[in-house]
Amino acid sequence: MERLPRTLELFYDVLSPYSWLGFEILCRYKNIWNVNLQLRPTLIAGIMQDSGTKAGNKPPALLPRKAKYMESDVRLLGQHLQVPIRFPKEFFSVILEKGSLLAMRFLTAVNLEHPEVLEKASRELWMRVWSRDEDITEPRSILAAAEKAGMSTEQARGLLEKISTPRVKNQLQETTQAACKYGAFGLPITVVHLGDQTHMLFGSDRMELLAYLLGELQVHGEKWMGPVPPAMNARL
Repeated sequence: MERLPRTLELFYDVLSPYSWLGFEILCRYKNIWNVNLQLRPTLIAGIMQDSGTKAGNKPPALLPRKAKYMESDVRLLGQHLQVPIRFPKEFFSVILEKGSLLAMRFLTAVNLEHPEVLEKASRELWMRVWSRDEDITEPRSILAAAEKAGMSTEQARGLLEKISTPRVKNQLQETTQAACKYGAFGLPITVVHLGDQTHMLFGSDRMELLAYLLGELQVHGEKWMGPVPPAMNARL
């Protein structure tokens, strides 16, 4: 029987550590599962504002018990998934004050003009903020990440000059609105397209369910091989 076309959209923001975890798992499995993985840079601040009440949807970090749990949870998941996550020292400043608007506009520009570099550029921005406790809000920081991802200085500067253009700003807004229409209340979300069926999965811990939806979970579950498939060098 012929398989239905299978497309996954990953909506993510580099300000979200769980987005990084989901991103790495999907990048590892995209060829194993033979899916069309489409990366969708999204603004988490817009998701939180849209999905809440008039006062907005509160991030977990604003609730003391959730914040404490989140730090432990992300640390353990990073070890388990072999993703080098370390909380920034000034966590609340990074999350609540600095934000990710510049970074996500830049990734939107990358996706529009150099989509072949989007995976590496996204990873480098995550590495800066969630592994090395470095800035992602200054143009020089974005340039450093872009160059580390393999872009030339000229390419990176050219994209940086376009982040305030209507084309880039509108695209980021449209992607964020698309995530909201799928039902997003946080990030990451993975939207699964199977023929005429669409499923939205929230978080980085729904991969076994994703495998089931894709028809890859066999009787003994051979096709879901854990977050780090055998014989794959996942260390970043």
